[in-house]
Amino acid sequence: MARRKTESMSSQQKLAEIVSEHQHREGPLLPILHDVQHELGCVDEEAEAYIAEALNLSRADVHGVVSFYHDFKSKPDPRPEVQICRAESCKARGVEALMDGATKAAGERVKLTTVYCLGLCSSGPNARVGDRLHARLDGAALNKLIENA
Repeated sequence: MARRKTESMSSQQKLAEIVSEHQHREGPLLPILHDVQHELGCVDEEAEAYIAEALNLSRADVHGVVSFYHDFKSKPDPRPEVQICRAESCKARGVEALMDGATKAAGERVKLTTVYCLGLCSSGPNARVGDRLHARLDGAALNKLIENA
């Protein structure tokens, strides 16, 4: 079932809708957390408590999952995020030589996040902005990607 437009809904209403959409599935916690992160920009303590109660889990269970996965943030960060792969394949293809320029291009405006493998190992260096993957990046292409984020 598609979620309705949530622009005018409160955070609590959005949270309730997300939980109700998934809570009857087998293994609903991760899909709920991903949707909460996407819709609300973070999975804060209030969201953890609500999800725990709705799924009959302890807050420690929910917090353990939230704190284990790097995709979940406890506070919203309004900056655009550029994820840069720094795994072995991308290192072998020169990503480390691009990092100083990337850091300068990002400044404080763009959040650079190191990830380990975006699944494009044969065509690195790679980066992801949102759901879009970018491959075969050189310094100029990576800096332009960051500047346009």
